[in-house]
Amino acid sequence: MMNAIVLLHRWLGIAFCLLFAMWFATGIVMHFVPFPSLTEAERFAGLVAVDRAQATMAVADAVAASGLTEATRVRLIRRSDGLVYIVSGPSRLGAVRASDGQGASVSSPEVALAIAQAHASQRGLDAGRASIVARSDDDQWSVPNGFDRHRPLFRVALGDAAGTEVYVSSTSGEIVLDTTRSERGWNLAGSVLHWIYPTILRRNWALWDGVVWTLSLLALIAAVLGAVLGIVRLRLRDRKITSPYRGWHALHHVIGLVATTFVLTWIFSGWLSMDHGRLFSRGQLTPAEAGVMNSSPDWKTAASLDRTPISSSAHEVEWLGFNGTIYRRERIGFDKQVLVRPDEREADVFNADEAARLVSRFATGCGAPSVITVDDDYPAQSIVPGAPVFRSRCGDLWFDIDSADGSVVQRLDASRRAYRWAYSALHTLDFPILVSHPRLRDVVIVGLCALGLAFSITGIVIGWRRLRLSFAG
Repeated sequence: MMNAIVLLHRWLGIAFCLLFAMWFATGIVMHFVPFPSLTEAERFAGLVAVDRAQATMAVADAVAASGLTEATRVRLIRRSDGLVYIVSGPSRLGAVRASDGQGASVSSPEVALAIAQAHASQRGLDAGRASIVARSDDDQWSVPNGFDRHRPLFRVALGDAAGTEVYVSSTSGEIVLDTTRSERGWNLAGSVLHWIYPTILRRNWALWDGVVWTLSLLALIAAVLGAVLGIVRLRLRDRKITSPYRGWHALHHVIGLVATTFVLTWIFSGWLSMDHGRLFSRGQLTPAEAGVMNSSPDWKTAASLDRTPISSSAHEVEWLGFNGTIYRRERIGFDKQVLVRPDEREADVFNADEAARLVSRFATGCGAPSVITVDDDYPAQSIVPGAPVFRSRCGDLWFDIDSADGSVVQRLDASRRAYRWAYSALHTLDFPILVSHPRLRDVVIVGLCALGLAFSITGIVIGWRRLRLSFAG
């Protein structure tokens, strides 16, 4: 039995030592440079004020013109080519011009370029030398599935000193992603390697998911076998615990023992990052709950909200179905909004009673919603900074509702709460005590990953020597 463990660990170790080293090294990079995205602050900064007086089409007519029978939200924004309604459903979206109801998707490179330049100007970016780089379904940075309903995308290089590139949705004409030269470079040495994320593989989500899940599982097996051997091979001499090995093998043994807990928990939690519902729930609404959340409202009733004038400072206006009725939400600033209720009363956000009524349509026996605090063990953040997120506990099932836009931030059952600790806490070390001391968390993460990298390097040396002997023999 022990011989089988030795052989299996030896050859799995040889096969995966480089992968281990890559994961630890790129983990350090990823901690400081996340995968490129357009943050909500950047998106909002690129918006200009909306003049509703120039919109001759009513919201209900815009929904009808879009052809989306399952529409749940409608936003009004100003693009460089005029006011546009963005109509969204659970899986699709469409854009229509607010002036005449004609389709407002973007097929012209010239229009996409003008939209990108206007967005950059609002954000104070230099776009004087902007040009269209490509129009394609995806590339290394836009391959995630979240961009599916925006494809194909126009990629526009601004020509600024930072090498900024922005991506324009052909469906809505919105900016949906931006990257800089620095982000792209660091992510090639970070996320792309860490996630085994080359575009050609990631295009096929099921294939990528299976490949990375299998590799992570095999790596976990190799680590577990190594931990077993490391403990079994310890020797007690003169009341001292020693290693029977010498040289690189001894170094591998000692560092491995010191780093065992971290290596095992980090590889295990890394494998769980690819769980995708295999062992734990995914934190998403069930089909029945999603049906309640996404039930299409009567858009003709949105006209009643128009008796309350839209603020001249609004940079985005959204009509949304919530609890079977339509509300209007005006984004006045990144951290400020106005919510107009069906009775025309204004507020900043949805209140706890409104959140409770929504959750009561999902489950029974729910308690009064509470506000999630910043130090909560199961954190959740609103899309609008400072806006509360309500948590409603329905027995063992929890729902977190964003008071700003009425969306369900997360659905937490016992399985999902366990996943929060088994994956997130163990892999990103977002334990509350470390999150409250970010500098200490940085030091701990870098130190542990460096220790794991040193351990992996000893494995590479041993593996290389074993291969040389094998081929030489």
